[in-house]
Amino acid sequence: MRKGNPFGTHRVIEPKGLLPQPAEKIDNDMEIYDNEVLIDVEVLNIDSASFTQIEEEAGGDEAKIAEIMTGIVAKRGKHHNPVTGSGGMLIGRAEKIGPGWNGKVPLKEGQRLATLVSLSLTPLRIDKIKKIHKDIDQVEIEGKAILFESGIFAVLPEDLPQTLSLAVLDVAGAAAQTAKLVKPGDKVVIIGAGGKSGLLCLYEAKKRAGVTGQVIGIAPREASMKRAESTGYCDTLLMADASDAIDVMNKVQEATDGAMADVTINCVNIPNTELSSILATRDGGIVYYFSMATSFTAAALGAEGVGKDVTMVVGNGYTKDHAAISLNIMRESPVLRKIFEDLYT
Repeated sequence: MRKGNPFGTHRVIEPKGLLPQPAEKIDNDMEIYDNEVLIDVEVLNIDSASFTQIEEEAGGDEAKIAEIMTGIVAKRGKHHNPVTGSGGMLIGRAEKIGPGWNGKVPLKEGQRLATLVSLSLTPLRIDKIKKIHKDIDQVEIEGKAILFESGIFAVLPEDLPQTLSLAVLDVAGAAAQTAKLVKPGDKVVIIGAGGKSGLLCLYEAKKRAGVTGQVIGIAPREASMKRAESTGYCDTLLMADASDAIDVMNKVQEATDGAMADVTINCVNIPNTELSSILATRDGGIVYYFSMATSFTAAALGAEGVGKDVTMVVGNGYTKDHAAISLNIMRESPVLRKIFEDLYT
């Protein structure tokens, strides 16, 4: 059996020397190397920024969405959106485990798992698109995928529905990072509070900031405002367009009596929201960009341009124990579980 590199560099076709994620094209031949897992794929969960872009390009037409998705995979060997640079994750069953595979978590053939590494680096073959769920960014397919030895994943819990687990695990990094960044007494602004990642962040922010803290949710529309409000985890709710930096700043300034946020968490799926996050945050505060629509060039130069000294955290989709932390929210919070079940099951 062929021997592979733990990080999957043996799959890179072009440019040579890169890792699979930044590579333009990777090998999606489903004959596994000794340290890989072959996955029988059931569902792709396309990340929000990517699915939104694809849906807009397709004009909402499902046949066109399917055509764009299969075209990306055919060209690149992975679902790596060339516009947003992002991918998503998948659910499937471990079909075959190479004899040299030594993953971070025990895995047996036949177990159902969700990958916690991006589709933008995962060798993927789509044989058939069975159903597109536009409302939850999920696509049922027949196909195969490869998990590298370094790839992180979660064996699906038996006490939670599959689609619910997938929806939570897709944004697991957001809540877990929030748990690490927020301290008791902090003022926390969550931009995109009514969305999937935003709702989980609301819970962790309220839990960590405590009764002496202030959790401020920002949402662009009435529906998402009501969803965030229904959780009971927002001390203050603001309706604002996240791309309007001055409006966001003014509203946060009023809500905090001029103190501004200690921590701002950006969970939106649209571009041009970098400065809203920066201006909502006090000097010396933290801005966490979970959104894959973020331009880090715009964030860095924008902070410089407005003279803001803030620590900016890249939205790493992985942090220690992120799957366990996020799935446990569904067990700890009946109100969030009900919202997620209504939306994603």
